[in-house]
Amino acid sequence: MSLRILYSAIDQQVPGTLGGSVHVASVAEGLAQRGHEVHVLTSPGPGAPPTGVHWHAVAAPWRRPHLRLLRAPAVRRLARALGPDVVIERYHNFGGEGMLAARAAGAAYVLEVNAPVIDYPGSPKATLDRLLLAQPMRRWRERQVAAADLIVTPSAAVLPAWTPPERVLEIEWGADTRRFRPDAAGTPPWTREPGSVVAVFAGAFRPWHGAVTFVEAVRLLRARGISHLHAVLIGDGPERPATVDAARGLSGVTFTGALPHDAMPAALAAADIGVAPFDIARHGPLRLAFYWSPLKIFEYMASGLPVVAPALPRLRALVADGVEGLLYEPATPGALADALVAMLDRDRAAMGRQARARAVRDYSWEAHCAALDAAFARIAADRTRRRDPQ
Repeated sequence: MSLRILYSAIDQQVPGTLGGSVHVASVAEGLAQRGHEVHVLTSPGPGAPPTGVHWHAVAAPWRRPHLRLLRAPAVRRLARALGPDVVIERYHNFGGEGMLAARAAGAAYVLEVNAPVIDYPGSPKATLDRLLLAQPMRRWRERQVAAADLIVTPSAAVLPAWTPPERVLEIEWGADTRRFRPDAAGTPPWTREPGSVVAVFAGAFRPWHGAVTFVEAVRLLRARGISHLHAVLIGDGPERPATVDAARGLSGVTFTGALPHDAMPAALAAADIGVAPFDIARHGPLRLAFYWSPLKIFEYMASGLPVVAPALPRLRALVADGVEGLLYEPATPGALADALVAMLDRDRAAMGRQARARAVRDYSWEAHCAALDAAFARIAADRTRRRDPQ
């Protein structure tokens, strides 16, 4: 069943290097490859987006996501002109333009939730909302959830408790397992020293991604006399200066800066270990649950890298400890360094093969889009039956 799909993700830049950019581009491309006509509203980035998709430059005003609802009239006009069967909206606290467009076009409405709809304990936004008495921000978010024919999310824990479970598709995000593979060709942006083992961190340099934690673990290794583990940190962000400062004086630590996503398969394939040292205590919304579907872990696994990550409940479900990687207790001092030492003595190639097999089976964008395909066909058919009863 071929559908016309309008995907509103106007707070994301495509092409781009951040996880949200990769997610939007991969879902759009994957749905188009399944035979759907896909129109995507994004902020255009440098370079060319994937082919086979209709890209529309509709950025949030002044590139400020909290003003994106001001684009609702333009999105509604486009929806009426296209006549989509399905409208997908990438959820944002101040969004809702996709909901309004779906209603105007008579389309099924899909809410793609990557962040909490409910407030976490101590949320400043919740405090402000209560001061406004009628709690308009909570009511508007809940209106989006109530209007959705389908909610796509990695974790239902971030949705209101009253959300009907039959309208929720809990599914992981993914990796492009055709591009991210152990034999991906290309030259990595670092030089491997003879006898070294390369442990790579890839992602945004934000406090809760734990880049500083990784560097501190490397410092502990050096203090123990372990010098052959080469740490490579790929990415950029506000925590990068602090991370560079933490690495001052350390040998065998390389910062590449942000890389185009097309360069990432070769960079990961040239490494030996993928490190994801999440520090959830430094991000308030994670008090609700570790709701992320971590692209870096899926791309590590697809590249044949065993993963080192904290032993959080969701990560225990995503990475088989001792089989596809090693998980450490984040509250234990030196636990990340201990896990890296243990990985030096493991059969990393065997663990990487297990990780790759799991990624292909469970964490590919192909699998993700196949699940979306089936769910979209169902809700589009349901809406057609309600509109045109026999």
